[in-house]
Amino acid sequence: MAVAGAGSAVGCCAVPWLQDAGHEVVSLGRSMRSLLDVDRMAGLLSGCDVALHLTPPAPPGFSVAAWSRDWRLHDLTLTLGVQRLLEAARAAGVRRVVAQSASLVYADQGEDWITEGSPVCVTSATEPASEGELAVQEFAAEPCHTGVILRMGQLVGDCHHTEHSLRKAARGKAVAVGEPEGFVHLIHSDDVGPAIEAAMTIGSGVYNVGADPVRRSELADRLAAAVGRDRGAFLGPLRRRLGGDRLEPLQRSLRVSSTSFTHATGWMPRRNSLDATWFELPPRAGALR
Repeated sequence: MAVAGAGSAVGCCAVPWLQDAGHEVVSLGRSMRSLLDVDRMAGLLSGCDVALHLTPPAPPGFSVAAWSRDWRLHDLTLTLGVQRLLEAARAAGVRRVVAQSASLVYADQGEDWITEGSPVCVTSATEPASEGELAVQEFAAEPCHTGVILRMGQLVGDCHHTEHSLRKAARGKAVAVGEPEGFVHLIHSDDVGPAIEAAMTIGSGVYNVGADPVRRSELADRLAAAVGRDRGAFLGPLRRRLGGDRLEPLQRSLRVSSTSFTHATGWMPRRNSLDATWFELPPRAGALR
């Protein structure tokens, strides 16, 4: 199999798992330039049975303006990056593509459960993910092609985003945004690889992938507890307004169900209970305690 985004946060979780499971993994490159070179990627894809597109996460934290370059790269990966990978897959005769998307594309549903048929809310922040999904669906509509879209929860565990949140929590800074009683959809880093491997066995479609949703207040407090604090802080209304469209998806209440993916593949999250072990600090961050 070939992987675009092997060096992303999700890729760093998935690739070692896939290799340990016996899959031969070819990286299509780490730089954006290499991932836009269709001819080069087509050559690397030759002989592969599946192409994976794994995206970089949104920039960490809530200082949106300071991360404008990272946001542009993130959006480009979800749009032109997906399109170029699909072009390369067609040229190389690869018939199966698995692409990572995000459950943040769903509209706020409050207390209601969200399935793959629930409404989405496309804004300037979620449009790149929706555009990438559409390209994969067009690929899947072609004869003999399979396109699988994984709407994953927000990555937690052994990743830069969690470390960033723990550093914020240790300083008493905001680690959450939105209504405390709203739901958050998460996936632990330990569950990413098995989910992607499972996705290589199913037919075309959109699938939600993650642990059971948790209340935003519980997530904030668990992060705080991991660094010895009592309560997790929330972003204030002024900074929420300044964040605009980029922060809006993070404030949605997303009680997302992954039942369809479980029924299709047998996959179930091994890390499905939000406890302190979700946020164990890696050795490099041990000084936070």
